[in-house]
Amino acid sequence: MRLKNWFICAALLALIPCMILAQTKKPLTNDDIISMTKQGFNASLIIKAIQTSETHFDVSPQALSALKSAGVSQDVMEAMLSAQANPPNAGNEAAHPPTPGATPATAIVAAKPECNVNGCLLTEGTEVPLKFVNALSSKTANDGDPVEFVLAQDLKVGDEVVIKEGAHATAMVTNAKKAGMMGKAGELNVQLNYIIAGETHVRLRGVKGREGENKTGATVALTVIFGPIGLIKHGKNVEIPAGTPLTAYVDQDVWLLPVT
Repeated sequence: MRLKNWFICAALLALIPCMILAQTKKPLTNDDIISMTKQGFNASLIIKAIQTSETHFDVSPQALSALKSAGVSQDVMEAMLSAQANPPNAGNEAAHPPTPGATPATAIVAAKPECNVNGCLLTEGTEVPLKFVNALSSKTANDGDPVEFVLAQDLKVGDEVVIKEGAHATAMVTNAKKAGMMGKAGELNVQLNYIIAGETHVRLRGVKGREGENKTGATVALTVIFGPIGLIKHGKNVEIPAGTPLTAYVDQDVWLLPVT
């Protein structure tokens, strides 16, 4: 009997640290992420910890800059932004109950904030209306040539302007072939890169939906094929006049400060 009681006491003593840890568990903070990074934790492991823990991150532009300086990877910072955009707390669910018949994912998107004290969330897939700055032709273009765009109108999140009309965006020619013999039409492909918003480069893509991901998790840049979508052809070369409109799409969620 004494031996049995001894085992019971030992088991209870072993459980006490776990109970205390559970009661004193605190949300992950920026300092925790920096500490894990400096200790050499793999980015995927840190992201898993973010996704499975309560969090209280500072995702202001100044804080993100400090995280970058501390060596925190972009993928980890994106996970931190997503965690702050969709906090898994019961109070938020009570304040924003799901629409009857809606899926949990739908409920999360509906509750996603637009702007707060840290800035405005420009979401992945947002349309970005651009215009070609210069004329472009499959007859004279070469692979690797830069292509310049400007924003055709203010880009807003809710009522707040986050990128002003006239902001510059960049792309690159990835395939240029002038018209050939036997009536072969010219080809002109352009890969979108980013639009400049203050000190931030907002990545762009050419179609609304994602097409794939590379090994690091960043979305593969998509190619816009101009010939088949009805832009002007002269002498079977693809000719794009200056001012031609093109709709691009934000490639990933990004927080931006409103501009005046």
